Amino acid sequence: MIGGKAAPGYYNAKAIIKLITAVSFKVNNDTSVGDLLKVVFLPNYNVSSAQIIIPAAELSQHISTAGMEASGTSNMKFVMNGGLIIGTMDGANVEISEKIGTQNMFIFGELVDGVSKIRKELHEGKTGYLGGRLKRVFDTIKSGFFGDTQMCHHILDDLAEGRDHYITCFDFYPYVDAQDKVDLTYRDYRKWTKMAIEGVAMSGFFSSDRTIS
Repeated sequence: MIGGKAAPGYYNAKAIIKLITAVSFKVNNDTSVGDLLKVVFLPNYNVSSAQIIIPAAELSQHISTAGMEASGTSNMKFVMNGGLIIGTMDGANVEISEKIGTQNMFIFGELVDGVSKIRKELHEGKTGYLGGRLKRVFDTIKSGFFGDTQMCHHILDDLAEGRDHYITCFDFYPYVDAQDKVDLTYRDYRKWTKMAIEGVAMSGFFSSDRTIS
């Protein structure tokens, strides 16, 4: 489930939403997958939606680039409601990790220093960093496999040609590894439950009572 919204003039956000819905149509109508996996885009995600979704979520993704402070405080609400976080060391994830411990989160990706180093390399002309798996993803999207996704092709080209300001391509592989760890942990019911309970128990610091007082 992916929730979001885009301002009228935010072309790239609209292109990404278009891609999400294109992928969802393909996955949701694949008879071999059936009801094992569904991709849902929730339009105009807001607090009213969050009140229903957050208590039901088992895993919340907060994967903004380290140092951008784009990961807000909703991830605190997920933790308080027993959800686990897969995320980068950005924004509130840093504060949460200090309280509940990184052992109760799935942390991946470059830290701030690493982001700066990669950006410098890109500025100096670094190319050829996609790797086989991510190139296959890009090629599949461009091939029309998911239908008409022309609107987002320029984003893929920018990412592949050195204009990857958010180092998306570099955090991709650690993200995939982190998702593998999520899958492995989810199969261990006792461990997953322990992480969730410890997250709830140690997240009291973020309560609104403390904030107000």
